[in-house]
Amino acid sequence: MKILITGACGQLGNELRTVLANGAGELGPVPEKLQHATVIGTDVTASPGVEALDITNRHQVAVFLRRCQPDVVINCAAYTNVNGCESHQQDAYKVNALGPRNLALACEEIGAKLVHVSTDYVFSGEGDVPLCEYDTVGPVSVYGKTKRAGEEYVQQFCKKHFIVRTAWLYGYVGSNFVKTILRLARERGAVKVVNDQLGNPTHCADLAHHLLKLCVTKEYGVYHCTCEGICSWYDFACEIVRLGGVQAEVSPCTTAEYPTPAKRPAWSALENMALASTVGNDARPWQQALASFFEHWDGN
Repeated sequence: MKILITGACGQLGNELRTVLANGAGELGPVPEKLQHATVIGTDVTASPGVEALDITNRHQVAVFLRRCQPDVVINCAAYTNVNGCESHQQDAYKVNALGPRNLALACEEIGAKLVHVSTDYVFSGEGDVPLCEYDTVGPVSVYGKTKRAGEEYVQQFCKKHFIVRTAWLYGYVGSNFVKTILRLARERGAVKVVNDQLGNPTHCADLAHHLLKLCVTKEYGVYHCTCEGICSWYDFACEIVRLGGVQAEVSPCTTAEYPTPAKRPAWSALENMALASTVGNDARPWQQALASFFEHWDGN
């Protein structure tokens, strides 16, 4: 089996490449069909073991996929700077919407499956019960709107698609909330974190495990994939500081006290209903997954 991973240098793309190279991840072995898979990593710029591919260039994407003929494309590429999307709307639209559209058209042409990673930000942030795959979307930020447009393009142009929404993602490479909180706690000895936004912290290892489980099936459709359990960013930060062994004070604040250019959903907790109903939901409680992250992380 041949798998093409876009955004291969990011935290999720890196996790997928590592798991496929090792034949197993933190949640167990990869599916048998992937034990000796050929993996092609791409990103916007080339690096060791990763080829250059600009997913916003439709012609380049079409030519690349015709040449490589992958069985599966896993799209991890995204413009994820939520605040930056507000001031760079065209760039966000190109990467988060046109990029998936280009991949969907190319996958449909060669008969490949497309696994597209999306986000909890496609929801409005209203409510108080976990959101299922069939719940009504209503993004309130440019990031959420462009990611939703990408979902729609994938659904429209590629029959063999998996759209997988995740949330509050962190991993071993690149920057993320876990590393930022640890850095600030060490530098300042105290951090303030919002406690009125609730969701599901998700380890890349848990997401990668389920993406690979899905891609060897024909269970096409929309999925949610997060670690289990709901908490606030403040709760998440408290556990990060505790597990990191940092002597620092973590105090709560409201969203109103910490305004940002992009509106964040106050409630974006997802339920992995479609996973549980198809390939199975193996996602760990978020506290357990975070502890595992600290056990395996080299601190860089």
